[in-house]
Amino acid sequence: MTVTDLGSLVARAGANDVLYEDVCLPGRPLFLRSACPQNFSPSTPVLFVHHGDLRNGGEFRDFWRPLVDEAQLLVITPEFSSTVYPGTGWYNLGNRVDADGRVKPREEWTYGVPGRLFVALRTQGITRCRRYGLFGHSSGGQFVHRMISLGFRDAVAAAATANAGTYTMPDLDVAFPYGLGGTELDDAALRALLAFRLTVFAGTADVDAASPHFPNDVAAMRQGPTRFARAHAYIAAARDAAKRYGGPCAWTIIDVADVGHDGRHMSEAAAPVLAAALHAAEV
Repeated sequence: MTVTDLGSLVARAGANDVLYEDVCLPGRPLFLRSACPQNFSPSTPVLFVHHGDLRNGGEFRDFWRPLVDEAQLLVITPEFSSTVYPGTGWYNLGNRVDADGRVKPREEWTYGVPGRLFVALRTQGITRCRRYGLFGHSSGGQFVHRMISLGFRDAVAAAATANAGTYTMPDLDVAFPYGLGGTELDDAALRALLAFRLTVFAGTADVDAASPHFPNDVAAMRQGPTRFARAHAYIAAARDAAKRYGGPCAWTIIDVADVGHDGRHMSEAAAPVLAAALHAAEV
């Protein structure tokens, strides 16, 4: 397989696009959409931004273009097209199981793509940063928090999920994807997850339960009647679990006033929070 020249992602300030193939997912290319700040250098922190169900990586990249100069971040949006990565199984749920429900080899899970991409960026000298950040909105928020939950966080300095439709609750008695039951996680792994820095952004106006993109199956509705309610239920479950296990809970929630299911405004709210965390991580 040809190694992609990722230098094109920082070829000029502003928008850049590169077709990329992950080493563990041959034959399934994805577009990398970057927003490069004017004063980019290899010490500029890297943030991977994950789009929602519309698979609109370019649009999400453009949400961040006005933000990267002040934030001093290199934003890269991996675009998982619906033709190459179809349905929730390949994206929201990380390609974890096959059509018969059998767990696939861990290296085939799409949750591993950001970490391998970051290694490639370091190998090619595009970044010298030791760690990276994650932001996901809607289905991208599902991708990010499940990626973190299942242990794909070795080089992640900070992660944020925004307006997710459903959550994988920190509960080993509830089956995945609504909980962590049936995964490889045990009590010790759950304690470590709760101690990881995860920020949940919740739009206070994200309360439309009639949207065709709103998950309304029975298991989803148990998490709350709206996305806003589910975000708070997720944090409450984490705090309850931390009390049961006698460990810390590093998860926080930030309500974004008067914002609904809006990727642009949620990105604007998340940018200063993630920028501060990522710059601090490199000090």
